[in-house]
Amino acid sequence: MTLFLKTSSNGSLQKAAEELREWGQSRQGLGVALVYGPVSAEDRVYHSKCPIEQRSVTALAEALEEIGARWKVLNPCELDFIAELVGYDVALSNLHGPYGEDGRLQGLLEYLRVPYCGSGVSASVVAADKILCKRVMLTLGVPTPGWHVWSGSGPLAWNGRAMMVKPPFGGSSVGMSLVRDPADLPAALADAAGDEGGEVLVEEYVAGTPMTVGLLELPGGSVVVFPPLATEAVEADFYDADTKLDVDARGAVIVRAAELEPEVLDQVTGHARTLWEGLGLRGSARIDFILAEDGVPYVLEVNNTPGMSRDSNFAVGAAMVGLTHTDVVLAMLHEALARPPYDGPLPTPAFVGTTRAREAAVSP
Repeated sequence: MTLFLKTSSNGSLQKAAEELREWGQSRQGLGVALVYGPVSAEDRVYHSKCPIEQRSVTALAEALEEIGARWKVLNPCELDFIAELVGYDVALSNLHGPYGEDGRLQGLLEYLRVPYCGSGVSASVVAADKILCKRVMLTLGVPTPGWHVWSGSGPLAWNGRAMMVKPPFGGSSVGMSLVRDPADLPAALADAAGDEGGEVLVEEYVAGTPMTVGLLELPGGSVVVFPPLATEAVEADFYDADTKLDVDARGAVIVRAAELEPEVLDQVTGHARTLWEGLGLRGSARIDFILAEDGVPYVLEVNNTPGMSRDSNFAVGAAMVGLTHTDVVLAMLHEALARPPYDGPLPTPAFVGTTRAREAAVSP
């Protein structure tokens, strides 16, 4: 049973923060592989559009410098990625979407027996798949907007109400559309399906206030649930990819503490706790909600690798309970290294020149 700390538990949080900082002092020179590269569509958008100073990888690198870690950015698109990876004490991934966030990277790290920050394989698989996660929400009794799946064949019936059209994988609203007119539906479905023509999540549009709640695992296995944040897009119909990137620093989104009635606050934090335990999340996570105009909170999705830029919603939520960005990184590293390693009878990987030879053989 997970011990969830209340944000009013200042003494417990302060003690945990002090313990983290002491632990960090004893880990000078810790080898950290900072995994980042333009792997998924979401990562490619950030890599191409987001200024370097606004990227999560920049803020994470600064925190690792402050900690005194021995770190390096490792790009999964590089040939020597795996061979270099095994030379570090722990992996801290900043990948999002397919390959980085959906259990595949986590499975590789399990096989290589490299400790890593964040949720394990099964939790990552469920959280990253919006359709699968919706199904699990229903079994857990967590409210989520009505939805169905378009399989990529045939037209989709229009029910007369606005809908959100979403790719099942990836975040930052990449490929997502708010459809109010049936004439716009085919293009939205095609955009969400992408070149591979996969399934598409079609979700009932719920008007209201977007909210987000971060959770962070602390020493001893206790988890702090950050105060809910309300996000308001001031120049878009919804919190879309361009708004989240805010490349021009226009302040196109307002982030503030959500002003909730006590019973609504209890519902929101309760749903976040249910998903943490029900999915088996570890390390850190962010749960996104929509607070409907009638005051009912609905869960939209679960992010098992929350963005970690200095101004990210996750970092803002941590600051509200007195934790710095570096404290959060220490907590993630601590959880990864405190987790019992997988000790199955696997061979120690041997790296030879076969990978390069195979790559050369298939190259045009």
